[in-house]
Amino acid sequence: MLALTRSSLSTLRSALLRDGGPDAAIYLQEAGYAGGEAMWQAFRRWLGERSDIPAESLDVLAFEARLSEFLRDAGWGHITIGSLSDVVATLDSSDWGEADPSSGMDHPCCHLTTGMFADLFGRIAGHAVAVLEVECRSSGSSRCRFLVGSPEVMEGVYDDMGRGISYDDAVSASA
Repeated sequence: MLALTRSSLSTLRSALLRDGGPDAAIYLQEAGYAGGEAMWQAFRRWLGERSDIPAESLDVLAFEARLSEFLRDAGWGHITIGSLSDVVATLDSSDWGEADPSSGMDHPCCHLTTGMFADLFGRIAGHAVAVLEVECRSSGSSRCRFLVGSPEVMEGVYDDMGRGISYDDAVSASA
């Protein structure tokens, strides 16, 4: 793995979003997705140095604690894992590394993370998942919140949000 400073990531993201137009988010998501496998392998190695229990065998609480510790140690920030309506998982962070609260963005923009989480959590789930950031520190929220679910559910949530429905209500409607 390669370390990249938060300021470098923030500058890269800002430049891409400024000059790349609407496709910039897609480019960042693709780059994040490409790094998901390396992140999974790094997590497994990191965990193997600390425990005899493989990542695939951790219960939910142990997995959340260990993954949050790993991501914090790697410089990304802490996460907590929850769920909404037992339909989607939530990943929350009040200190997520990709977010830039000083950027003044008007929408969530941790695009690299959404791609990385889609690959990482797809490996954990054993099937494809989609990730949607619905709150972001870059756009004034107190936390970054990512929703993780099946591609079909997440597409419906995205479409509903585009029609002005809150993500909570969109998820509940999918239940």
